[in-house]
Amino acid sequence: MKINFIKYTAILAITSLIMVGCSNNDNNEPTPIPVDFSGTFMQKDQMGRPAVNTVFVSASSKDEFNVTVPSEQNAKFQSMFETNLKALSPAFANPGDKNALGLDAAAFTGLLATDVLNVSLDGKTTFFDGTNVLTGRALADDVITVELLLIFGGEDFSENPTLSDDNVSANDKPFLTSFPYLASPW
Repeated sequence: MKINFIKYTAILAITSLIMVGCSNNDNNEPTPIPVDFSGTFMQKDQMGRPAVNTVFVSASSKDEFNVTVPSEQNAKFQSMFETNLKALSPAFANPGDKNALGLDAAAFTGLLATDVLNVSLDGKTTFFDGTNVLTGRALADDVITVELLLIFGGEDFSENPTLSDDNVSANDKPFLTSFPYLASPW
């Protein structure tokens, strides 16, 4: 008797799952889910260039930076960025020190303080490829190593070699050669 009850319960559960999973959609197209954009939204994090906000914005200024529009960021935060850069990097310890882009601390932090990802409309899109710098970002670009090199590497990337590489040289899995380009999960 107990076995029959288990069989009937299993059949009922399987039938219910099959019925719930069926639809009139013969094209296997996903059913659109309505999106509700009503309400109040607030930006929680500004991250145009990875790690810039994390490294250069002081903890007490995070909320203000995150809600400041990029066109106003340089005026409000460049001096904080410069102070934090000089405190952080021995490559900018002396007046006149520059990085591989030829930028001194003031010019470099002026570039970084406006935390947007620039995109070249008529050239190669890359974070850094040896020639092109900050013209966008390709999936395979080693963004953190480039940022470390520009912060710690000095004029020719040779200063502070132990601070100038995150030692992650590739993605865990190769990117795809066609859309959606991202590697599948493990």
